[in-house]
Amino acid sequence: MTKPVVDFSHVDGNIFSVLGTVRQALRRAGKFDEAQEVSNRVLASGSYDEALRICFEYVDVHGSANDDEWEEDDDEE
Repeated sequence: MTKPVVDFSHVDGNIFSVLGTVRQALRRAGKFDEAQEVSNRVLASGSYDEALRICFEYVDVHGSANDDEWEEDDDEE
């Protein structure tokens, strides 16, 4: 399965902004069921990091000024 490519350079990192961008990319790719699925999973998630991981299962991420800012920080708990 090919994932839609998402440019996050304009997204502020708020999980609802991230989720909206992911949902929009999925809908544009005709993946309406996956757009609903990612919403359900993110809204049921227990943390910001978990929500991001879920979003990134559905899209390929590009366009961040610093791509590392979107990766989980293993030092934080």
